Amino acid sequence: MNKARKELVKLLRGIHVVIEVLDARIPMASANPLLASMTKQLPIIKILNKADLAEKQTTQAWLSYFNTQSANICLLNGRDQPLPRESLLKSAYQLCEPRASQSRARQIVIVGIPNVGKSSILNQLTDRKLAKTGNEPAVTRRQQRVQLDENWYLIDTPGLLWPRLEDQGAAFMLACTGTIRNTAVEAEDIAWFIAEMLLKDHRHVLTRRYNIAGSVTQPEQLLRHIAEIRGSLGKGGHPDWHKTSELLLNDYRSGKLGNLSLETPPE
Repeated sequence: MNKARKELVKLLRGIHVVIEVLDARIPMASANPLLASMTKQLPIIKILNKADLAEKQTTQAWLSYFNTQSANICLLNGRDQPLPRESLLKSAYQLCEPRASQSRARQIVIVGIPNVGKSSILNQLTDRKLAKTGNEPAVTRRQQRVQLDENWYLIDTPGLLWPRLEDQGAAFMLACTGTIRNTAVEAEDIAWFIAEMLLKDHRHVLTRRYNIAGSVTQPEQLLRHIAEIRGSLGKGGHPDWHKTSELLLNDYRSGKLGNLSLETPPE
């Protein structure tokens, strides 16, 4: 991460526009504060990625929120609504026009935290498989430069996390979406966190997916119920907490619980 940060600082000296990829389910938690400080002099295109996994109304609210900020354009990307290269270049020209002549070749850098979907967007924009993709963070290990049209070059960079995750709520949201490796945080802790949030704000999806009773109000009760209906019980009929936690997390990450947003824009 430290090496990637130093390389990005050098790279930004020749960049005209920055693309910051955010997770549409957690746009604020997935925004790297280090990137904000390094790119504050440059226009930014924010892409709310994985929009197909987030609540449509909440995503539209985030879109409006980011588009009110100066030198920013916010776009959406998802499996059911892939971002066309033409729309991206149109936004880049719009942001960059006062800064460079039409004839000069310009560079865009795409940045974001690990596992947010940068590589998938790169492959989508170039219509080629240039970057490895996967469900685990830190798949991209080095920078690469590709041409989008006669005037624009796009540079992909490794995912970048900040050194200390002081906001524990944001840290657990990142863990819920798979940004932080499963080996770094216990699955049981992550599942307890997401269970608490779902019971509080999205109880209807739990009722639809797991048919929970009204008496289920605590994370332990929810996980115990999932263990019983999914057959993840150990010796003596006690829940296998690790297996049950992974079941809940996989249901959330894959979208089987439905389109869910864990954050809403500031008032």
